[in-house]
Amino acid sequence: MDKPFLAALFDVAVQAADPLTGIRAHLPEPPPSGRTVVIGAGKGAAQMAAALETLWPGPLTGIVVTRYGYGCETRGIEVLEAAHPVPDEAGLAAGARLLDLVSGLTENDLLIALVCGGGSALLPAPPEGLSLADEIAVNEALLASGAPISAMNMVRKHVSRIKGGRLAAATHARVVSLLVSDIPGDNPAAIASGPTIPDASTRADALAIVAQYRLNLPAAVMTHLNGPAADAPMPDDPVFARHEHHIVASARVSLEAAADEARGRGVMPVILSDAMEGEARDVALVHAAIAREVLARGRPFSRPAVLLSGGETTVTLRGRGGRGGRNGEFALAMALAIDGHAIEVLAADTDGIDGSEDNAGAFADGTTVRRLRAAGIDPREMLDRNDSYTAFSTIGDFHVTGPTGTNVNDFRAILIR
Repeated sequence: MDKPFLAALFDVAVQAADPLTGIRAHLPEPPPSGRTVVIGAGKGAAQMAAALETLWPGPLTGIVVTRYGYGCETRGIEVLEAAHPVPDEAGLAAGARLLDLVSGLTENDLLIALVCGGGSALLPAPPEGLSLADEIAVNEALLASGAPISAMNMVRKHVSRIKGGRLAAATHARVVSLLVSDIPGDNPAAIASGPTIPDASTRADALAIVAQYRLNLPAAVMTHLNGPAADAPMPDDPVFARHEHHIVASARVSLEAAADEARGRGVMPVILSDAMEGEARDVALVHAAIAREVLARGRPFSRPAVLLSGGETTVTLRGRGGRGGRNGEFALAMALAIDGHAIEVLAADTDGIDGSEDNAGAFADGTTVRRLRAAGIDPREMLDRNDSYTAFSTIGDFHVTGPTGTNVNDFRAILIR
């Protein structure tokens, strides 16, 4: 298996999502009078804060919150850490501090919001009458449902005092949001459930998602969703009149960089999509079918070729006690579909963590199934149990990077020699 080639494509994709380049291109003007304050949330928020500090011409203060272990050194911006993907008390305290900070600003101040994937879980802020336990229950139900990220965030933003533009609505300052997109299609209001950017979805839309995915939510949450307190501000609300936002990094840019790298190495790149959604195992079957067609008949692309895709797949939990994220699930389903074929795969999360484990993703090829069975592992059973972590740890085919400092979601590369 050509792990170095596949890993090199991943590395280039991650480097292309470095927030420093995008922030430099969209740096706002300092306010004529008043302060500049920074807030942020997400798995790359600390690195975004450090990048902004290197570029900003004057003093900066503020608070950003990131996942445990994802912090980095900053000068004037405080970095807090909290739990992801399930919220905790540290995130609750961080959300309260951000709300207090923005509510004290005036119309002469500038508020820069640094937002990237993971911010939803890192900023729990249950509405009046609900508790952190209620918000955790919502999050756990969504994570197990198989719902796409856009649907999950539609529910989350109606069960929060921060999401759905509410954080920006709580300040008198002008707000400039700088966003690293992990959302298929780059909808800015969906990134981290849009703490500073509203959208037009309603609580009726959120209730439709609850019904569609048969979410078992606490009674207090359902009461809230059925009442006017769940209504989020609309995009045409005058409170957002002076606000602006910019996407500073995205999956599209990362995939194009990986494609350039492959081309330079003599392999034809084919970008299938930067916005893939759906069950990880089903998306894997589509990728496998295309790869087998290329291998067997040289169509619709000639060999050597590498298929590239991004987006965010989902996993509906079917088993008990399984470990692993959506990229491991994709790789395991792919291994079963390419068994015996000269096809190689890397599926990994650009933030360096697949789900809640310690690996970014996994490699697979036409020998993976045989090697798993030789090690006493039934790959089909592992897939049925959503236990890709055990499968790939047994044969040493993890891709481990540690936190990367950015997050433009899934990266998949399928090599056909």
